[in-house]
Amino acid sequence: MNIHSVTVDIGGRPLTIETGKYAKQASGAVVVRQNDSSILVTAVASQKPTTFDFLPLTVNYQDRNGAFGTIPGSFHKREGRSNERETLISRVIDRPIRPQFPKHYRNEVQIIATAISYDTTSDTDVLALCGASAALHISNIPMTRPVAGVRVSLVEGELLVNPSREQIAAADLNLTVAGTNEAICMVEGGGNEVKEAVVMDALDLAHGEIKKILAAINELREKAGVEKMPVPPAPAPNADILAKVFELGEAPLAEALGTVGKHERKVAMKAARSSVIDQLTAGVDADDIDSVTTDAKKSWDKLVKKSMRKQVIEQGVRIDGRATDEIRDIWCEVGVSARAHGSAIFTRGETQALVTAALGVERDAQRIDYAGETEPFRRWMLTYTFPPFSTGEARMMRGPKRREIGHGVLAHRALTPVIPDHAEFPYVLRCCADVLESNGSSSMATVCGSTLALMDAGIPIKAPVAGIAMGLIKEGDEFAILSDILGDEDHLGDMDFKVTGTTDGITAFQMDTKIDGIPREVMLRAMNQAREGRLHILDEMALTIAEPREDLSEHAPRITSVKIKTDKIRDLIGPGGRMIRSLQEQTGTRITVDDTGKVDIASTSKEASEKAVALIRELTQEAEIGKLYLGIVKRTVDFGAFVEIFPGTEGLVHISHLAHERIAKTTDIVREGDEVLVRVIDIDRGGKIRLSRKEALDQSSEI
Repeated sequence: MNIHSVTVDIGGRPLTIETGKYAKQASGAVVVRQNDSSILVTAVASQKPTTFDFLPLTVNYQDRNGAFGTIPGSFHKREGRSNERETLISRVIDRPIRPQFPKHYRNEVQIIATAISYDTTSDTDVLALCGASAALHISNIPMTRPVAGVRVSLVEGELLVNPSREQIAAADLNLTVAGTNEAICMVEGGGNEVKEAVVMDALDLAHGEIKKILAAINELREKAGVEKMPVPPAPAPNADILAKVFELGEAPLAEALGTVGKHERKVAMKAARSSVIDQLTAGVDADDIDSVTTDAKKSWDKLVKKSMRKQVIEQGVRIDGRATDEIRDIWCEVGVSARAHGSAIFTRGETQALVTAALGVERDAQRIDYAGETEPFRRWMLTYTFPPFSTGEARMMRGPKRREIGHGVLAHRALTPVIPDHAEFPYVLRCCADVLESNGSSSMATVCGSTLALMDAGIPIKAPVAGIAMGLIKEGDEFAILSDILGDEDHLGDMDFKVTGTTDGITAFQMDTKIDGIPREVMLRAMNQAREGRLHILDEMALTIAEPREDLSEHAPRITSVKIKTDKIRDLIGPGGRMIRSLQEQTGTRITVDDTGKVDIASTSKEASEKAVALIRELTQEAEIGKLYLGIVKRTVDFGAFVEIFPGTEGLVHISHLAHERIAKTTDIVREGDEVLVRVIDIDRGGKIRLSRKEALDQSSEI
């Protein structure tokens, strides 16, 4: 073994990257450690390029239950398909690393990050990101520059780097930031209505720490790096064909780009390209037509990108004719689903989302079994679905893709700060978003639609939330920031920057770049322009519904809460849950009870709720000394009678307390099944209840 390691202080604690000890047959392998958290990250590349027209990079982060001392809860007792946490970490690794490869590199690359040890004082996501970059950098895989990442949280007014899970849970701002030495290239996170200036301070702090990690990664390459595999230069289209495409295609392309409508513009651009190709292939030998057509298509793509970007930079006019800071037309509708508890349609240009909101009870909460999770149940959920018809396509529908999971989590994070506290509003909440049309920024439409659906359901959110996607066109020192980007602008631009928030501040933040990074002044301007766009969208949403409805939907469950003593929980549940099931069947309600003795009764009927409350109080009530009860004799013995004063609770009436006069046998006064009025005269430490019939007779006569 030829072991090399580097150590750097990050967030006041040493972060160590080591290579040469594990997984030595991989192209590159490192172990990253901070506190007791450690991650093994490997990188492997194929020796020959694939036939794909994109970089076939796959990233898999995998937790191991053994790494944090638990046994999987599944039937098979082994780890299976990636859960949400693993998927999100895989995306966090992929997004900043993918742009660092040569644009024409086509060899298959696989990165696998495996948890060796998990310590909640150091989360493993940013460690895995740094490890992936280090493994690639020391290997022969031709990544052009390394990246690194840190997490920054704002806790009690102080910015912390790589905080613990406990600190993250208490933070007002949480950001995962990745970057190169030059600039930040990826941001993911959210906050509790945080101001733009605070976010910028967090990004500045993060970039300083990122540079320290990058210095350590470069030092590790000097110690253990190998020569990079050669990458042939990118094949360029024929210069003559390129010139002719630019000459013949400029005018028809400009006309096609001016076409309103996503699909209409696509058809017009395809027709313009076909016209140019037909002119170029006219009279060409049959053997050369394929070659000329291929070069012409590559040249056309260059012309499209150049023309679109030039028009934005020089004229400030976008593909659909909008100004750079102009938002597409917005229309909204609520109450679109008759039986949903809340529903809404949000449409912005050619992007549309249908969102339904549902209220449930405690048993509807999602059970979470992820590494380091501090909350075992999720009471607020949001799912995002992107069906093929939303882009006019027909393709197989399978389970949610990584992109759908990522967009759903972004929208969920955006609304979390405004969701009412469970103690004040004891419902489990879920929004389900279906994208009906897509031409850019469907995740932000989901945020807006979810806000409308929640308000339509009467859920008392703290403030409406809206989201906007920003883009960037940068040519040399000139740049243009685009508000509310189209799909084509996302594809041809240099940045995808999503911001959500209320009128008071930011609730979620996501940024990816295709260039080396975004300078600070550009980022600050983009954030301010995003705020103006967000406020405009909130104003448009308010025209449809400005605040939550006063009442819940008639189809939503009403939750009535009662409190019982903890030692009565078993009486309410009964053996094997029989008692609580019986109560639900009798009343038609849904009843849940927690360990504190809080009982929630959910029903759409007021009468059913009142009946359930009465039965629960009767079942869980406790005997009070001096109180009269009309009970039923359950059994008689020589020394007295056992009387049930309410369901599940019995007391003894001693023979001396059955009557004023002396009696010979218990059955001279009472028999099994008799109703008898008794008074509680004593309850001992063991809970045994002493009753008296004669004192009850005296007390009732006084009354």
